[in-house]
Amino acid sequence: MAVEKTAGEDIGVRRKRLRFRARHRGTQEMDLILGAYADAHAEGWDAMELGRFEALMEEADVDLLAWIVGRRALPADADGEMIADIARFQRERAGQ
Repeated sequence: MAVEKTAGEDIGVRRKRLRFRARHRGTQEMDLILGAYADAHAEGWDAMELGRFEALMEEADVDLLAWIVGRRALPADADGEMIADIARFQRERAGQ
């Protein structure tokens, strides 16, 4: 079985780095939300899905939190599908 690589990097290393970044964002709320989401999903992500999450991680915490909890409408260029999945995951974790 060949090891999947992205730009010369082992995808396992990329997943680990992304999970670390998701848990160390700077605000506790987003550390908990994105960290748990990445921990639950990253191992199953392919390079494209990792790229989508990496792009999402470039957004400001305040914006991400507002989109995830539904306080603010998503901009047209946001990854609405992934944000909706994060929101659904968070609601399930909270037992709502």
